[in-house]
Amino acid sequence: MVMLPNWVVIGLELLTTLFIFAMGLVTLIAVILFFIDIFQTKDAVRRNYPVIGRFRGLFSILGEFFRQYFFAMDREEMPFNRAEREWIGRASKGEGNTIAFGSTKNLSPPGTAIFVNCPFPTLEEDAVKMMAVEIGPYCKKPYKAPSFFNVSGMSYGALSAPAVRALSHGAKMAGCWMNTGEGGLSPHHLEGGADIVFQIGTAKYGVRDAHGNLSDEKLKEVASHDQVKMFELKMSQGAKPGKGGILPAVKVTKEIASIRGIPEGESSLSPNRHPEINNATEMLDMIAHIREVTGKPTGLKAVIGCFKWIEELCEDIHQRGIEHAPDFITIDSGDGGTGAAPMPLMDNVGLTIGESLPLVSDILTKHGLKDRIRIIASGKLVTPSELAWALATGADFVCSARGFMFALGCIQSLKCNKNTCPTGITTHNPRLQRGLDPEDKAVKVANYCKNMIHEVEIISHSCGVKRPRLMKRKHMRIVQDNGKSVPMDELFPYPETLLRERVA
Repeated sequence: MVMLPNWVVIGLELLTTLFIFAMGLVTLIAVILFFIDIFQTKDAVRRNYPVIGRFRGLFSILGEFFRQYFFAMDREEMPFNRAEREWIGRASKGEGNTIAFGSTKNLSPPGTAIFVNCPFPTLEEDAVKMMAVEIGPYCKKPYKAPSFFNVSGMSYGALSAPAVRALSHGAKMAGCWMNTGEGGLSPHHLEGGADIVFQIGTAKYGVRDAHGNLSDEKLKEVASHDQVKMFELKMSQGAKPGKGGILPAVKVTKEIASIRGIPEGESSLSPNRHPEINNATEMLDMIAHIREVTGKPTGLKAVIGCFKWIEELCEDIHQRGIEHAPDFITIDSGDGGTGAAPMPLMDNVGLTIGESLPLVSDILTKHGLKDRIRIIASGKLVTPSELAWALATGADFVCSARGFMFALGCIQSLKCNKNTCPTGITTHNPRLQRGLDPEDKAVKVANYCKNMIHEVEIISHSCGVKRPRLMKRKHMRIVQDNGKSVPMDELFPYPETLLRERVA
């Protein structure tokens, strides 16, 4: 018989003791939970199946993490599937985006856009580099926007400081603009030197007086920054049209309060619309005032539902003179995203960009305003095919928020509103923010933007045009219920009487 050393025997006895203690503790906890579940009345499953019923909630929580790795197919997930996320991941890393064997994309569902390749595609030596497009020709300081793909509105506060810094530096590297979102202009937005679009939300954060009204003094202060190129009056956003919000007191830090112009440590209410704007005429008045005070291009952002007001807007513009038109309209999709919004609004209210973009483009064309008012498309446009579709349909520019979030490292954990974002993008927890290196992520932001533009150019060259903005609806076919496709310019014909060549 082998004699074990004393230290081994003592170690085994200690482990045995610890195991018995642990089992006893687990048993005690299970008994306590058993009686808690038996006598509580809020959860029927736990009441009928004490202790075991608790695993249902645990599995429901864990399910949203495991589905994207083990169970969902490449094209199944919502709001963004694995194929889309992986394409953005490769693009942001500067890796090759070629695939083998065949596409996993199903081209038969109704509504699918298929680009019409030309038998004699554009040769590389005939292709033309992306050209800047002027916005605000009647302003004191028009803006020649260099990129047709840009960073959409994301507020500092909704995003962490490292995330905003990374976007600022990345946008500068890529030569695109970034939108501040409605949370005001922070030092983090300015840090990288990128062009800035300042968004004015219903609470007027960053440009408000003590009573929450628009302050000309604050407007001039923001406009004094050379980086701030345009102002965007936010009427509504796709994820929550007609809904304002409350910034909880716990999030109103000294820095946030200073940037937004609100009292520190007090909850702040965003109205569900601009109280002083009741119709299209008053909206034009507001846009004209902001443009006059700042001297810079000014437009509006809205999700489209009712669209009669756009017709009224165009008629009012012609009465005032074309110089009084908004310099741009940002169309947000009814399936847009945000950090937090009521599910009924997010799921059911507002037209998708697939319907609203051609609608608005055609109204502006009909009224002869398409060349005067630039169209910016926004809402779930994160891949080259989606961006190319928007440009061919009528957009002059495309903005993306969640695409650039994926470039920052977002894993779609759906925790944006809980301050527990595991990638440090939408949290103000210093420990979680530590995982986001702004220098590294800035390069990925720039790579994503540059590769997106490059691959949109690949699509346009295949269609036989020299640059993406020359694509039109005739370059696409849309799949119908019977499985066959029809030309998009037959489904959405341009108003013939006022059709003119789009700016390229």
